Amino acid sequence: MRPFRFLAAIDDDEAFSDLIPFARKAEAMGYSAFVIPDHLMGLAPLLPLAQVAAVTERLRVGTFVLNNSLRHPAVLAQELATLDRLSNGRLDIGIGAGWNKPEYDAIGIPFEPVGVRIKKLAEAIAVIKGSFTEGPFSFAGEYYTITDLADIPAPVQRPHPPFFLGGGGKRFLTLAGRQAQIVGLAPRLVIGEGAPRLDAPSITAAATEEKIGWIRAAAGDRFDEIELNTYPTGGPIVVTAEPRIEARRRVDRIREQTGVELSVEEVLESPHTFVGSAKDLTRKFLELRERFGISSFLIDDLDAMAPVVEQLAGQ
Repeated sequence: MRPFRFLAAIDDDEAFSDLIPFARKAEAMGYSAFVIPDHLMGLAPLLPLAQVAAVTERLRVGTFVLNNSLRHPAVLAQELATLDRLSNGRLDIGIGAGWNKPEYDAIGIPFEPVGVRIKKLAEAIAVIKGSFTEGPFSFAGEYYTITDLADIPAPVQRPHPPFFLGGGGKRFLTLAGRQAQIVGLAPRLVIGEGAPRLDAPSITAAATEEKIGWIRAAAGDRFDEIELNTYPTGGPIVVTAEPRIEARRRVDRIREQTGVELSVEEVLESPHTFVGSAKDLTRKFLELRERFGISSFLIDDLDAMAPVVEQLAGQ
């Protein structure tokens, strides 16, 4: 089994004023990586990650995750290689197809069908990986064309830093199974007018088994090389002696938001719900690794989870 890796996350603009102490604290507590999301309505991720790399020694830095629609992949390759060099080879490249329609609407970018966005992402990954190779690189795709591109800085990690792709649909997870070193298991989203909403059944254990099956089928012989990640959905991590009370609140919230009634047991069993005592959560992480092979977890509360991370990190 893979050792546990815990990812510390920051996405509140106000928290960026404490970025350096937060990153140093995460490293001291045994976190493996520090990640920042990528949304137009927040601070850009790559510059703060360079600062984090400069004030830490072992902590990996990564994006959770870049929106491919917002950047040309060759330009992004240059920035990623630069960050990998600044961090001395500690970069994880988290990238996705984009999902938050209001951001697209705000700046006039077409929010294309998911199949198109995934095809674009597949080409973008090919461009980024190709840009890291030696010598002139050319690519002729449906969406991107590269002609004799040379002299983009090479990353420290060869042939490239690990790619982190996370999603909940079959098309995306098939791509992830073929291309990523780390695959994030995410809930599916229902896209309509306004902000996307949760597809509630996709957070269940049964849905997770199905998703891992898609990844396994696409990865083939390399499946055992893939690290699986998950993160809290439907509410933050809550350390409590009364997990069923909090789970019932989430059942009610999910029903109000989606019209779907999950059971308390389904919520507590979900690989996206982390509610309980430190002992309960330690046991749950062990069970998720045993049952699904999930060994990487995004943590949204460093202090509350300190006893769990201290016991499990690297084990």
